[in-house]
Amino acid sequence: MQSSAVPELAHTHTRPIHWVATATALAGVVALSSVLGPDAATAAPTPGPHTRSVPAHIAPPDPAAAEFPLDCGRVKAVVKKKASGDLDGDGRPETVAVVHCDAPMGTPPDGVYVLTRTAGSTEPRVVATLVDPEDRTNVDDFAVRDGEVTAALLGYSSADVPSCCPDVRESVKWRWEDGAFVRSAPSGAKSV
Repeated sequence: MQSSAVPELAHTHTRPIHWVATATALAGVVALSSVLGPDAATAAPTPGPHTRSVPAHIAPPDPAAAEFPLDCGRVKAVVKKKASGDLDGDGRPETVAVVHCDAPMGTPPDGVYVLTRTAGSTEPRVVATLVDPEDRTNVDDFAVRDGEVTAALLGYSSADVPSCCPDVRESVKWRWEDGAFVRSAPSGAKSV
C-alpha cells in the first residue's frame, strides 16, 4: 500500500449533510433570482407594414366601459382577454376583447370584438366582430402583434359533441386590409 504525499482532507469525503447543504443553497439561489430577476423587457417589436407606432400618451379603449352586442339575459358580459395595438395604421390604438356571458355553469362561447374611440371621445365603441358567440367557439392563444390579431379557436366537429369538450382547434389571424378585417389561417392550421 502506497501512502499519498498529500494528507486526506475532511472536505474531500462527501456526507449526506453536504448534499443537503448544497440543495438548500441552490434552492435559495433559485428563490432569490425569481425575486430579484430582471425587469420586464421594454423593447417593442418592429411595426408591421400596415402598423404605425402608437404614441405613449394615447390610451387604448377600455373594454370595461364598452357595450358589447351580447344578449346575456340576467348575467353580465365578462372580458376574458384583451390586447391593444394600432391595427389600422391611423396612429391610435384599438383594443381587441374576448368576451362571453358570465354563465354560472358550462363553457359559454366567446365573442371577439374590436374597439376604437373616435378622436376627442372617451367612450369606446365596437367597430368589428371577429368571432360571433353564435359560432359556438372559445378563444385560446390570443394576441395582437404587428398589426395582426391571432387566436386559436376551439370548436366542435358536429352538433353531437358536448359543449364541455371542443374537439376542433383552428389557428386564425385577422389583418386590416382595404377597410375591413380579413380572416386567414396558416396552411394546416385546423386539427381535430
